Amino acid sequence: MKDESKKDCEMLIRNRDVFREAFMWEDGLKCLAGAGIFTMGDQIADVDMLKQCKKLISKKVSAFSNFAGAVRVPVAAILATSDEPERLMEQGLEVYKRLKKDFWSSPYLPMAAMMIAQMAEEERYEQVAVRTRTIYKRIQAEHPFLTSMEDSPLCALLALSNKSDDELIFDMEKCYNTLKSEFMIGNAVQSLTHVLALFDEPAELKCEKTMQLYHTLKDSGRKYGTNYELPTLGALAMTNVPIKEIVQEMIEIDGWLSKQKGFGLWSNVTQKQRLLYAGMLAQKDCIRADAVQTTAINSAVAMILAQQIVFCAIIISSVTLHSSGSSNN
Repeated sequence: MKDESKKDCEMLIRNRDVFREAFMWEDGLKCLAGAGIFTMGDQIADVDMLKQCKKLISKKVSAFSNFAGAVRVPVAAILATSDEPERLMEQGLEVYKRLKKDFWSSPYLPMAAMMIAQMAEEERYEQVAVRTRTIYKRIQAEHPFLTSMEDSPLCALLALSNKSDDELIFDMEKCYNTLKSEFMIGNAVQSLTHVLALFDEPAELKCEKTMQLYHTLKDSGRKYGTNYELPTLGALAMTNVPIKEIVQEMIEIDGWLSKQKGFGLWSNVTQKQRLLYAGMLAQKDCIRADAVQTTAINSAVAMILAQQIVFCAIIISSVTLHSSGSSNN
């Protein structure tokens, strides 16, 4: 494992422990997601700042708000990485108010709002919010049974793109038709195509790289998840780093993490989730090398925002599964 990657691994563990202290009663996956947000931003979490941001959320929204629900920890993490947490919270709520004009309420919508608040100038909020809805409706028209509020954060990311709506939809459809037989979970494939559409290479090449990375990992004894994990696989495949080099680094990181408390066989982190975090840490090395390019937004920022979305998808999926299990008992 590269020295920088080991430092990143240690940073993730350190940040996770800080989140556990700041959010003592929260699920471990939520704390790990918050730690991931800090680590992708190359920052060390601070207990007092996280507690302040937790109080800030409680001050600004009711206990029944989606901001205070399943995504409270990642929202607090995003706020705590900002130089002006209160201002960012107010901006996020302003965008959220605009998005709610056209979207149903859901735990995913705060993340869409935070994507826009982090990336767009205030005078563009309405424009980006409207475009988010436009892109969502066009995707829904293509795939009415696959599209749900789960797609709204990635639609917000697409709405920040300099590519036209037609270019984005055309690219996504080409990728979807190529990848749907490879990865059988339709809505996960759709999420993957959202991320791939941000990159400039031809659709065929983007799909080829993604499948090559997936199969090289599989042949090396590491099966990457094909559900909410897929978008990050696509982003990682878009780097200019050779696939074999990426896979080798991921395997070494995954092996190191597997020996750490909270990541082993008896933890609540699955092997596929651990491999996702290994991929996240490998991405940091690619970002350092400035090895990726996107049309719309800085490549490093695009990867960080995509990771934030995936972290939240893990949390919401876990909460939904737990609620479903409880209701069946």
